[in-house]
This record gives sequence, structure tokens and C-alpha cells, in this order.
Amino acid sequence: MTVTTDKTRLDAVPDPSVGGRLFRRLSQGGTKIIVWVLVIIWLIPTLGLFISSFRTEAEIKTTGWWTWFTDPSFTLDNYDFVLFGTGSGAPGMGDALLNSLAIVIPATIIPIAIAAFAAYAFAWMDFPGRSWLFILLVSLMAIPIQMSLIPLLQLYVGGAHVGLFGLDLTIFPDLDLQGTSFSVWATHTGFGMPLAVFLLTNYMSTLPRDVIESARIDGGDHFTIFWKLIVPLSVPALAAFAIFQFLWTWNDYLIAVTFVGTAENVAPVTVVLANVTGSRGQDWHILTAAAFVTMILPLTVFFSLQRYFVSGLLAGSTKG
Repeated sequence: MTVTTDKTRLDAVPDPSVGGRLFRRLSQGGTKIIVWVLVIIWLIPTLGLFISSFRTEAEIKTTGWWTWFTDPSFTLDNYDFVLFGTGSGAPGMGDALLNSLAIVIPATIIPIAIAAFAAYAFAWMDFPGRSWLFILLVSLMAIPIQMSLIPLLQLYVGGAHVGLFGLDLTIFPDLDLQGTSFSVWATHTGFGMPLAVFLLTNYMSTLPRDVIESARIDGGDHFTIFWKLIVPLSVPALAAFAIFQFLWTWNDYLIAVTFVGTAENVAPVTVVLANVTGSRGQDWHILTAAAFVTMILPLTVFFSLQRYFVSGLLAGSTKG
């Protein structure tokens, strides 16, 4: 009995490896197309807002923004009025930008500085109750900020006093901080601290132990190790939290309006933009320009630090 092989039939069977590669390429190409379609759809409203900010009031109210492509026009009057305009109707966004910077810069730098020291202690120092203290600190992220605003405002304005054995003991002095930038960035600092400690501790605990031990053997103290080794190696995590904290503080409205109100000398851009929406809601050319003024700095910060963003977000997720 002889067995014959149909060579033609065998040659007709496709190579599974070739088919798999082709399928993966088609899948990747389809995924890229879907992603770009979603990005374009997401950017269309922003593009319309951006184009409208350079159009006159009459053009915005009589024609759609897409007509700009067939009949382009360009003016900087909207931005000039938003930033440098004077009078009762002017938004005063120039001063509001400075007020926001006075809040955002301390509210970003201070939590990073304090949390970096705390994270190093939690990651590389042994002390009693370290685990329980870390759990307690991280659990503070679960406290809703909305329920704390009024008690904090009362604390800033009237202080905290306790009557004990006929004595009036002052736990927290009356600093009269209402209406000041200090009250806003101090609040952001306190509420941003747990997240900062959590992110930085997770990242610092994944750094090579051999490097830290070698530095200790060479006689390096904790501060030297922290400043010369830990900080340079933790730049991705520091940058990731800086982005989070900066964007959260810059875009915050609730804390700002609670502690500083609508006073023009201290109101940040979010409060001023909300006031413009209420008082000049029909002036779309002013609103679009004011909206993009508030977006310029956050976008600059994000794109400047975006290369650290993903690595910082994944800090500590894969250890060992």
C-alpha cells in the first residue's frame, strides 16, 4: 500500500505566521484610524472655539465658525479687550492670570517639597508605626473636599478656641485669611498632600536598593542620599504630580470662590471667567477669547512635562 501526498493541496494552505502578521497589521491600522477619527471629533468644538476667538462680534453672531475657511478674517481685538481692556465691562484677565499664578505656584511647589521628604521616610526609613501612618495619610484622599470648605473658612477667619476649666485655649489663632490668596493655596496644599505622598512613596520604593545601600556604606546620610540620589531619580513622579496639582489648582473654581470670593484684586481666572459668563453671556467673542487665555498656560505646562507623565502615573505599579 502506497501513500501519496497531494503537494498542490499542501501548498494551498496559508502560512499561519504570515496570516497572523497580516491580521495584526490590519488591526493596528484600523485602531489608528479609529483613534484619529475620535481625536478629530473631539477637537472640532475646540477648533470652532479657537477660530471664533479671532472673529468679530458681528461675524460670530451672523455666520457659523466654519465659514471662516471660505471667508477668512482675523482680529486680535478680542484678546486685547480681555487682557488689557479697561472700564466696568472689561474682564481684567491680565490681573486674574497673575492672581492664579500667585495661587498655583505655591500650591504646586510646597506639596511636592514636603511630600518628597515624607515619601523618602516612608520608603527608606524604619520608624514605629510607619505602615499605619502611611495608611492614615493616604486615607485622607477619601475625604470629600466639599464638606471641609466651610469648617476651614471658619478656622481661617475665627480660629479655633476651646474652653477648658474656665480657660479659653486657642488651638488655632484668628489669622483673618478670608479674601487672600494664602487661604486658597494653603487649602490646595493640604488636600494635595495625600496624593503626592502616595505617588512619590510608590515610586521611591521601586528605586534600586543596591544604589541606596552603597551610598550608605560610603557614609552618605539621609539628606545626602535624598538630595543627590532620590530626587534626580524621582523626576518622572515629581513631574507627574506637578501636572496633576497644577491643572487641579488652575482649573479650580469652588475653593477659590469660597475663600476669595469675586474680589477683583485676588480673584483667579476661573472666578473671573465665571463672572464674564454671567455678565457678558451674550458676548461670544469675549467669552471665546477669555476661555483660550485660561487654557494657554495649562497646555504649555502639560506639553512641557508630558514625557514624564505616563512613567510617573505608572510609578510603583510594577515592583520587583
